[in-house]
Amino acid sequence: MTSKIRHMTVDCADAYALGTFWSKVLEQPLHEDDHPGDEMALIEGAGLLFVTVPEAKTVKNRVHLDLQPQDRGRDEEVERLLALGATQIDDRRRPDGTGWVVLADPEGNEFCVERSQAERDA
Repeated sequence: MTSKIRHMTVDCADAYALGTFWSKVLEQPLHEDDHPGDEMALIEGAGLLFVTVPEAKTVKNRVHLDLQPQDRGRDEEVERLLALGATQIDDRRRPDGTGWVVLADPEGNEFCVERSQAERDA
């Protein structure tokens, strides 16, 4: 039998706070057993596990998430995520409407926002 990925684990300074940010991004709840101050927080539906570690982030992520909006366009999603506390790192949008935007979560972990499927199909 082969292995499967159970969770993607994100080391962070505050598991509950970062998990709460991503819970809002993905519009999926944190696990019912997660509370402020816990060393771990889980978004079960997304397979994301946040774990508090003593070390700070010091370099660019080697792995990152690419988000594709489901019910809005890329630019509208970027604005929503900025309002939730993300920071824009790079803008890779092109004049023809293609491309993506690189954001960082409140602890500096980079992620990208791509075009929605509707935008790709247009």
